[in-house]
Amino acid sequence: MKLRSSKSVKGSVNRRCFLIALFSLTAIGDGVSVIGQETTSERLPNIVIIFCDDLGYADIGPFGCTRYATPHLDRMAKEGRKFTDFAASSAVCSASRASLLTGCYSPRVGIHGALAPQARIGIHPDEMTMAELCRQRGYATACFGKWHLGHQRQFLPLQHGFEEFFGIPYSNDMWPHHPDFVDLPKDDQRRKRGYPDLPLIEGNEVALAAVGAQEQEQFTTQFTERAVRFIHNHRDRPFFLYVPHPMVHVPLFVSDKFRGRSGAGLFGDVVMELDWSVGEIIRAIDDAQLGEHTLIIFSSDNGPWLSYGGHAGSAHPLREGKGTMWEGGYRVPTLMRWTGKIPPGTVCDELASTIDLFPTIAALIEGKLPDHPIDGCDIRRLMFDESPLQSPHTEFACYYSGGLIAVRDRQFKLVFPHQYRSLGDGPLRDDGRPVSYVTRTTVEALYDLKNDIGESQDVAALHPDVVARLREAAGRYREALGDTLTGMTGRELRSVGRVD
Repeated sequence: MKLRSSKSVKGSVNRRCFLIALFSLTAIGDGVSVIGQETTSERLPNIVIIFCDDLGYADIGPFGCTRYATPHLDRMAKEGRKFTDFAASSAVCSASRASLLTGCYSPRVGIHGALAPQARIGIHPDEMTMAELCRQRGYATACFGKWHLGHQRQFLPLQHGFEEFFGIPYSNDMWPHHPDFVDLPKDDQRRKRGYPDLPLIEGNEVALAAVGAQEQEQFTTQFTERAVRFIHNHRDRPFFLYVPHPMVHVPLFVSDKFRGRSGAGLFGDVVMELDWSVGEIIRAIDDAQLGEHTLIIFSSDNGPWLSYGGHAGSAHPLREGKGTMWEGGYRVPTLMRWTGKIPPGTVCDELASTIDLFPTIAALIEGKLPDHPIDGCDIRRLMFDESPLQSPHTEFACYYSGGLIAVRDRQFKLVFPHQYRSLGDGPLRDDGRPVSYVTRTTVEALYDLKNDIGESQDVAALHPDVVARLREAAGRYREALGDTLTGMTGRELRSVGRVD
């Protein structure tokens, strides 16, 4: 495979990613060829991405949860690698998913925040998605779950590289039963003026116009069954399977088989059902004798929605949660398994991100990268090598709603002055309804994430050289991708898709 460099904000970062990727073409780890006979002569690897919604850093066993059991994720960690410093590109739904599927920071592709049912934008047709990347190499492709990159037909998965889609177009709380309207009479038309009925879509067509509670209770089961069937039907052909579960986004729903099983309330029940889903997908892979040919990735789009109290997860020991670019908002629990390739029971503490999966998969399947710039790096060495490991990211930008909130490297994070939402001092609720956030303000501060993962102590005075370097990097990001905090418009922004 011939890798191409491109002009972008990364500068030296992209050149370093390019060199690492080029070196890795011939050897990974202990001389195991990943791009070569094992992928081209035998078969191309299957790719499975299981992407949860609002799952916090501490919500599963491998990352410290003890309130309920997650045996299948525990097994995945024992048979694969845990990534303790794995970042979503932004701490909110649509922006995060756009980055995952394109390998780009969300401002580059023009998708910010969480697209509402009234939105008339979506992923642009010129963007190459991970599914389109895999289709180059003859892959079967499917998406089962939550899409959230535009709900009009031109934005749906089948127009962006997926051959199969079954799921919902946006978040499961975007329906007439949203907590904002819970006190209104059930037949009050103000409910639907806030949010229309939530549809369930098969392919490009509406399979069910108005999803109800009973349907939501079956989401995890249905999407898992579709995934297992897809694996069985394509066991003799390389496939890319994307399972973006709607859970644990509120409102929480769980099937009868897991209701009350966790002993930790509804949230625990829901996570246990997601864990079951992972187990079913792994079992389908192993039953088809595809473990040595399949990379399975488990992660989340962002951190927990803390205002929902007992219906939200935990980011402990990280600071804050969803909707902020403190570590609890965008650092997500991530596991990877590939039998015979990823060393079992290992941990990677180096910085990596969802934006890295696109170029990494391109390298693994010898796919052709798009002509336009992307921001991710090839992280095969972080996935396959034993040691030493070192992130290819010289710097990483923390964007939220177009604002450059922070810039970090492998150790330090420089946070810029901004306002952010946070919990107040009052009690939280346990009934599925949120409490109000308070607005807080921070000044510029430098945090040593290797020694202060909770971002509690400003060490800027101790490291003026690091502050200067990260400020300089921030300037490059602002010139390329803009920054709503400073009013800058980037030079490398691409158009978002708009309704025809």
